[in-house]
Amino acid sequence: MNGALEKNQRLTLSCARLGSELEGVCSYEGMAVFVPGVLPGETAEVQIVKALPNYAFGRLVKVTEPSPRRAEPRCPVYDKCGGCSGQHMTYEATLEAKRRQVWDCLNRIAGLELLPEQVPPVLGAKDPWHCRNKTALPVGGSWREPELGFYRRRSHQIISMEDCPISMAELAPIVGAVKAWMTRCRVQPYDETTGKGLLRHVVIRSNRRGETMVLLVATSDKLPEIPTLAGNLQKAVPGFRALHLSVNRARNNVILGSSSRKLWGTDAIEETLLGLTFEIAPLSFFQVNPDQCERLYECAIRLAALQPEDVAVDAYAGAGTISLCMAGSARKVIGIEIVPQAVEAARRNAARNAVANAEFHLGAVEDVLPKLVEQGLRPDVVLLDPPRKGVEQPVIDAVLRTRPRRVVYVSCHVPTQARDVKLLRQGGYRLEACQPVDMFCYAGGVENVVSLIWDEPHD
Repeated sequence: MNGALEKNQRLTLSCARLGSELEGVCSYEGMAVFVPGVLPGETAEVQIVKALPNYAFGRLVKVTEPSPRRAEPRCPVYDKCGGCSGQHMTYEATLEAKRRQVWDCLNRIAGLELLPEQVPPVLGAKDPWHCRNKTALPVGGSWREPELGFYRRRSHQIISMEDCPISMAELAPIVGAVKAWMTRCRVQPYDETTGKGLLRHVVIRSNRRGETMVLLVATSDKLPEIPTLAGNLQKAVPGFRALHLSVNRARNNVILGSSSRKLWGTDAIEETLLGLTFEIAPLSFFQVNPDQCERLYECAIRLAALQPEDVAVDAYAGAGTISLCMAGSARKVIGIEIVPQAVEAARRNAARNAVANAEFHLGAVEDVLPKLVEQGLRPDVVLLDPPRKGVEQPVIDAVLRTRPRRVVYVSCHVPTQARDVKLLRQGGYRLEACQPVDMFCYAGGVENVVSLIWDEPHD
């Protein structure tokens, strides 16, 4: 290619659009250059940090022509931290970028031909600050000078921080209490390059009542002076309710171990969604933004258009939150989930809310759903809410075999959702509606809900 870029080369570039992580997408002689911190319409001085044959990554040096949508970040380490990527722009600008992402994926990957206005505006948060109920802090440094924070963008270098404007919990007193305990008890941070050390992560979960759970992730089930740490947290954090431990000895980038045990306090904390009460257990999946979660569930249930005699399947059910919210509108809801602790939590949540018409099956959806279909299950509505990798082919096949009246697909990763929508369309479904929801304020991801109705097979 003519004009090939080189590392450390400096250029003046114009930004055309935002990418999936809210990074600026510039162009140099037909090559895309991805530059975090640059906004559409801006001209900026950029230093190339990595050049590949067909695209490159750049570092923002200076904005020479700023956009009116540029904003001052609230976080003092925003330019270093990789926790979020949109604080340099207005909140409305992040919502418009996410709307465009949904439109692009549904057209380019799913093969639809939607006009931009056919994707509705993203349902944004009333207050995008202090909205995340889960924060995972990697631990580094030494026992003498421990570090807790977030990883620098595209690295595993820890950026120390005392607080986070996105987190629902006040982090500073928790971080302070953990650091004091580590120094007092000589708790060595885990070093992922050597595999040595004890404390890997501190995961903080909270609810809208102001209650907090702290989960330590360590390489051993033996930690020193736990009563001291619990006492320090009680004094420092008024809403502190529980301290748990999850052991992870594997040399990988996975945060949590396969199980956890209580060290102090309650087994879980609780959150209320759509009038029902749910436990937030240490390892169970729970949507990170409860205010927006309620809007997401309201949207999914509305698009499901359940009838009183319907049988609905909630695939990838987690702790049963959306299953139980749907149960009041259907004859029966069947939840399927692979994590044992989540299934146990779902059954407890059903009992806690006196929901008798929901049942939960343990196992992988790609195994359980086809077996239930073989046994005669014919659902009227199927709700799919998979992890980022999307839905497995046996699940698609089971849906197409049973032809439920409506399929509602909730996803936090629109590219894989669009891939699966294409398969469902090829099998005979028609896209009826979609609605993006901003679950991850000031971050690149977007939650999207689509509903599909049975039509007829077509290519």
